Amino acid sequence: MPEAEKQSWLRRRVEGAIRGGLTRAYETVRVDPARFLMHLRAAHGLPIASFQGVYTLEVEKLDDVADSLIRSGMKLAAVEGAGLGLGGFITIVPDLGILSAITMRTIQKLSLTYGFELNTDEEIAELWVAAASAAGVDISRELLEKEVINRFVPRVIQRIAVKAGAEVVEKWAGRLIPITSSAIGCALNYYFVRAWGGRARAHFRAKHMERRRAIVTEQARLPTSPSTT
Repeated sequence: MPEAEKQSWLRRRVEGAIRGGLTRAYETVRVDPARFLMHLRAAHGLPIASFQGVYTLEVEKLDDVADSLIRSGMKLAAVEGAGLGLGGFITIVPDLGILSAITMRTIQKLSLTYGFELNTDEEIAELWVAAASAAGVDISRELLEKEVINRFVPRVIQRIAVKAGAEVVEKWAGRLIPITSSAIGCALNYYFVRAWGGRARAHFRAKHMERRRAIVTEQARLPTSPSTT
């Protein structure tokens, strides 16, 4: 098979794996907000009764939690990459499907950590805007406003798959060699989640700060109760 044709075939397979992994993460392996809230309280000691409570905490505390979540995702992805990497080219497609799901779950956790509960279409759309941003895909606000969520999400997933597919085919070339590809897969998966997680964290943190300022402004406008004497 000519090299150009092989690259094209591999890219289509990679795009399909990433698209499938992201779709499954969206449809079947979503993070349970109630359970994750309990995790934030128990594992990270956040004194909150709901996700709205994160706006009363120091943002540096949320940053620490976000960094911990990204590290956990990186470690999980590294272990998965090392295991499936043993098969070299044969396992690259299932590996990418699992990696995409791990990455998307990490992004969902980051969304919840910064107070975006994914209860509304707007918050769900924002999750995928963050995922696109993490992949280096620009989603214009005009596109978002014109799309209903059920059409918007698949289109964003497709754009992410195309963008990430090109990057993966270039960087995953070493995975074509069995055995040694285990170490390569471990490292690539590790840095994949670190890069995507870091960009998603920056996106949600910026949105969090915008909402925090809006809350302060709204509270300042509220009439104060007259003091009693």
